[in-house]
Amino acid sequence: MNGASREALSAARESLDALTDNTPVDATKLADELAAVTVLLDREVSLRRVLTDPAQPGEAKAELAQRLLRGQVGGETVDLVSGMVRSRWSRSRDLVDATEELANTADLTAAQKAGALDDVEDELFRFGRIVSSSTELRSALTDKAATATAKGTLLRSLLGGKAHATTERLVVRLVTQPRGRSLEAGLESLSKLAAARRDRMVAVVTSAVPLSDRQKQRLGAVLAKLYGREMHLNLDVDPAVLGGITVRVGDEVIDGSIAERLGEATRRLAG
Repeated sequence: MNGASREALSAARESLDALTDNTPVDATKLADELAAVTVLLDREVSLRRVLTDPAQPGEAKAELAQRLLRGQVGGETVDLVSGMVRSRWSRSRDLVDATEELANTADLTAAQKAGALDDVEDELFRFGRIVSSSTELRSALTDKAATATAKGTLLRSLLGGKAHATTERLVVRLVTQPRGRSLEAGLESLSKLAAARRDRMVAVVTSAVPLSDRQKQRLGAVLAKLYGREMHLNLDVDPAVLGGITVRVGDEVIDGSIAERLGEATRRLAG
């Protein structure tokens, strides 16, 4: 998001944090209601255009949102959405994206309050690895001919009782309401959102063998010092790296593997 939309999203995040931090709101129920609003705005193009029309007064747009939502969702959700449509948005689509983010954040907040946020982060990462390694599973979850109900049933059979309820909710919502995104991109976005709950960055660490607890602690401390923020490590094992580790933080890759050093030596000899 750019310009006005970025500012509007920032304000919406602050409103959600204030609501979930300082009131006894049911964050899971709030997430469900915001997800329902996301579906509505995604489907009704003309409605979201009206609600983001810069030529219309903010209060008039808020009153329209209140009339549509009151009685359908709780007062907290009505207040959040009303505040969002009072803001200016660069694109009408940004309002949908922001509402979806708030829904996911509300679910992650519920997990955080339950002391399960770390588990959810790890489970999202592991599920992404499972999907990337199974062509059959990925095809089933992204099959456009399959119904959302069928996909949800499949996911619940895979995750039910094996993953935290928040992980299951987030993954089911992503798969059944992809909104044009790839499954991998959606899972990565959820992982980043989970890390942001603790103001942490995510580092994807690939090593030839599993790291010891001491190695993980030392690596986390080094990366936190390097980036100036607490770092959550998503750990993966790949014998192909031959030794050492590779670390990816966002778009930046720190490669300390033997495979990369051998490749570099080969390139120098060839040059």
